[in-house]
Amino acid sequence: MTVDQTRLHSADDYSLASLCAAKGTTTVSVCLPARNEAATVGAIVDSIICHFRARPGGHHTLVDEVIVMDDRSTDATAAIARNAGARVVSVNSVLPDAGIGSGKGNVLWKSVAASVGDIVVWVDADLRSFTPSYILGLLGPLFTDPNIAMVKGFYERPEHGGAAGGRTTELMARPVLSTFFPELTEIRQPLGGEYAARRSVLEQVPFCQGYGVETGLLIDIANLVGIERIAQVDLGTRAHRNRPLRALSAQAMEVLHAALRRTGAGPDSQWSSVFQRPGAAPVEVQVSERPPLLDTPGYRRR
Repeated sequence: MTVDQTRLHSADDYSLASLCAAKGTTTVSVCLPARNEAATVGAIVDSIICHFRARPGGHHTLVDEVIVMDDRSTDATAAIARNAGARVVSVNSVLPDAGIGSGKGNVLWKSVAASVGDIVVWVDADLRSFTPSYILGLLGPLFTDPNIAMVKGFYERPEHGGAAGGRTTELMARPVLSTFFPELTEIRQPLGGEYAARRSVLEQVPFCQGYGVETGLLIDIANLVGIERIAQVDLGTRAHRNRPLRALSAQAMEVLHAALRRTGAGPDSQWSSVFQRPGAAPVEVQVSERPPLLDTPGYRRR
């Protein structure tokens, strides 16, 4: 049985009123990993808080906290996010005894440690297409079906001609999943940055520190709880800041390492983690991983 046949939804399936009614005592943390995203982070935070946080007059709260995980920004990202109403957390301040670390996955791992919600929702901070429906769609399956452990967003990408994935997805992630993990090929956006999961699941899996994080989490959570507990939701359209093609090679290598490590095709200690291109300086890619939070000293289970 595939994920696509049984767990496919649309953000339009859910309303704020219906999810507030279904929320009960479940708490929600929306986390935005951010480095130098001053141009877009404020509008995203403002939209989430205006639509989903408690307001004067006693309106229900769907989102309990909005956290911007500031990954050493050198622009006004932190100030803008704070002024928009987010709790800004420096990545360096979280679990300092575990080391500073680096990479997107490191930020996501630390966002779980820094947040308090029973459900963690991730939204990329460089989105130009964010709408409140993203949050409704990502929370909907988790609130309405207790068996769902993770929700992956998918969308159209107009800058790439429609619903296909990005370049790293099409040239690396899909071929790797098709080769080694064909049961996961129904996931439409395996590298998408908009997804949500239950804390109780996220605490049990390792996090790749680099851009292999989405690949690693998808494979590990499917192995932990079963693919039938992963849902997908159509979020409509997604537009964000694009990176030049040359900048994607190191990201693709990180995705490859994450997948290969999970095939058991080691020993991975003998694999090169240096991306090389003729006429250019070698680039050390981020292939190390953070352990499950439940195995991390200093982490306090919520």
